[in-house]
Amino acid sequence: MRMKSSPKLIVGIILLIGLAGWAFMRLSAGGKTAVSPQMPGGAVAVKALRVAQQDIPISYEFAGKVTAKDEVKIMSKVSGNIVAKMVQGGDTVYKGQPLFKIDNKQYLSSISSARATLTKSQATLRNTQRDVERYRSLAANGAIARQTLDSYEAQAEEEMATVEANRASLQQSIEDEQDTLIVSPVDGRIDVNEVSIGQFVTAGTTTMATVSSVDPIWVQFSMSETEYIKFARLGGGTLPDTFRDNLKLIVTDGSEYNLTGRVKQIDRGIGDTTGTITLKAFFDNPQQFLLPGMFAKIVVPGEFRQGAILIPQRAVRELLDETFVTIVTADNKAASRKVKIAEKAGNMWVVAEGLAAGDCVVVEGMDKVKKDTALLVTMITPEDLLVPAKK
Repeated sequence: MRMKSSPKLIVGIILLIGLAGWAFMRLSAGGKTAVSPQMPGGAVAVKALRVAQQDIPISYEFAGKVTAKDEVKIMSKVSGNIVAKMVQGGDTVYKGQPLFKIDNKQYLSSISSARATLTKSQATLRNTQRDVERYRSLAANGAIARQTLDSYEAQAEEEMATVEANRASLQQSIEDEQDTLIVSPVDGRIDVNEVSIGQFVTAGTTTMATVSSVDPIWVQFSMSETEYIKFARLGGGTLPDTFRDNLKLIVTDGSEYNLTGRVKQIDRGIGDTTGTITLKAFFDNPQQFLLPGMFAKIVVPGEFRQGAILIPQRAVRELLDETFVTIVTADNKAASRKVKIAEKAGNMWVVAEGLAAGDCVVVEGMDKVKKDTALLVTMITPEDLLVPAKK
């Protein structure tokens, strides 16, 4: 005999399934809850470094951008269609090297026309000059009026001016024809956006290509007004020689460029909007490794700091324009300490105020502790800082 399912039974089964699912989700969520990193006894494991004083050379870093010493937009002095290209985009070119050729047929015709006009005006001048000589003899004997001679002499002067104008026109036509061959004005590298064969270029308007010099090359960077005042005082009113020479360059992959540079240009004043002053450093670039547009850091050697207090950069936290470190107290508890940072020294900060030699600063694990948290401290050395911090 077949039994019918009771509606109450079905509802009960559905409720049981729902409760079981809810319980499973709660258990799963509980399993994903982060476990406190506390060790037995409630202490939190951290790594710390004991602060020491040492004598170190100070260097300063500035963000910079590589720029061409010379960047020239190539424009033709004459108009016409391009009939030949002697280079490809990205090629290294040299001063005087042919780049493009513009159709010169009309300019050759202009030369022929100007030359014919000059020849004709020269013949007319010679004929008038012979007349002047004849009339001078006649005037000397009183055979003609002086006014007639004056008229021929004025005509000769006018025709001489015409000859000079025609000679200048011929020279201009010759130069125009020569300008149909476009050459590079500087050593450098040509961009890839150059014009194509058959394109019409307009004199003084169409940019045919851009050539950027690459050896030597500039690195442009800026410093704040406060930084400039500091360095100017060290140099007795100007930047010290140690700042101007032997600059290091760090490229974006963190490696150091193998040649040193020197400051060559300092802007005339502080920018109104930026509050900074712009400088340009000069670097030799024989292998053309540095390219315009690259970003790099300028590293400037500074003074020698005696008895400096150093802490790792990763031990410092910033909050509302203030800097803090976590220190280990005498009873192995965490405490926050406000510090004042002076400058950077490699991967360390020089501390101006807030710490003393012998203080124990938390380097790893400071995000896991609060004030008065008990700590299980593992001491490390500065050499251990070369190993990336664990996340």
